[in-house]
Amino acid sequence: MDEPTIGLILKGYPRISETFISNEILLLEEMGFRFHIFSMRKPRESFSHRSVSRIQATVDYLPETILRGLGMFLISSARLASSRPTSFRAAWRLVGRRFLRTRKSASIKHILQAGYLVDRLLPRYPIDRFHAHFAHSPTSVAMYAGMLSGIPFGFTAHAKDIYTSDPFQLAEKIDRAELVVTCTEYNRSYLGRLPTSGRTPLFRVYHGIDLDLFASNDAANRPTPPYRVLTVARLTAKKGIHTVLSALGLLLNRGVDFRYTVIGDGEERDHLVRMADDLGLHERVAWMGTQPHDVVLNQYRNSDVFAIGCEVAANGDRDGIPNVLAESMAMGVPVVATRVSAIPELVEDETSGLLVEPGQPLAMAEAIHRLLMDEALRSKLTAAAKQVVSERFDNRKWIRRLADIYRENSGQ
Repeated sequence: MDEPTIGLILKGYPRISETFISNEILLLEEMGFRFHIFSMRKPRESFSHRSVSRIQATVDYLPETILRGLGMFLISSARLASSRPTSFRAAWRLVGRRFLRTRKSASIKHILQAGYLVDRLLPRYPIDRFHAHFAHSPTSVAMYAGMLSGIPFGFTAHAKDIYTSDPFQLAEKIDRAELVVTCTEYNRSYLGRLPTSGRTPLFRVYHGIDLDLFASNDAANRPTPPYRVLTVARLTAKKGIHTVLSALGLLLNRGVDFRYTVIGDGEERDHLVRMADDLGLHERVAWMGTQPHDVVLNQYRNSDVFAIGCEVAANGDRDGIPNVLAESMAMGVPVVATRVSAIPELVEDETSGLLVEPGQPLAMAEAIHRLLMDEALRSKLTAAAKQVVSERFDNRKWIRRLADIYRENSGQ
């Protein structure tokens, strides 16, 4: 039997920070699934990972703002009000309830985008179901598109989209979805505690990584000064880069010679650069910005320790399991991370890496120093880490599981 054609609704495509989505599309296409991508905005980066070029799915971009798309939105809405009056009224009643609950105009933009999708784009493609990545705006568009078209929808929830969403709004989306996928057990437990009817199945599917791409060099050298510390992350509050910088400042005061490389960009960059300068780290930190896979792989190969200080941000935002931790572990780079969210589902303290409490620079400094100086500990942790990633975070295994979920919940 043919696999279903999925209308995939994304906030942006392609995005350099969302390799897990492009990998998912590519691997499912290899299994016979067909996709059409509806993106809510065009890419912000000027380059993408090479895997994106292998994806067969076609892409349509929705009007990004109400003002820019107003004429098209009004025409599509008028057509749907005439051709699908019952579903049109039901969808707009839901918009009204959600607006009264949050007083945010985003719901209006989302139903207008959904109406444009259903009226202008959907007739071109034989879509069997909608699926959105991220539980906030893409899932809102998928939900309204489903109501207007009668096509079922599901979504995948990740991190910020879960913990910065209004719980009642999120519960409503879950109840209207045919299935929900999330990438950690920590997330699944949280979603399961929301005030839902309990009828929508919640599935945990780890992202996993490409074990062929992230292959370790078993002949890694013993660390020697200047030691090489690496972080790959978006420069946002929840990543806790400030904790890593503070820890490195402590190591500098002890006379430890190191170089620190940061790959990634974000709104915290200027603050973090100033912080590094204040700590006397100016000449020791390389801020590389966003980089393609080849550059990231080369940095893994040439690093002695991977460190990240994830924490819960003031607005509730937090990570799930940063893929960069699994990548580092697969590459044979020992990791120091924090006991936050689902990170302990991947990193077991003193077994496959070292974990410290968030916001504790002294504890992080001690952990980094141990990994640099204790060769027996490094060997034990890196061997166990590679085994954990190989056995539990192979993305092909999890994509097969996701394919089964799609089939079992669509009669395929």
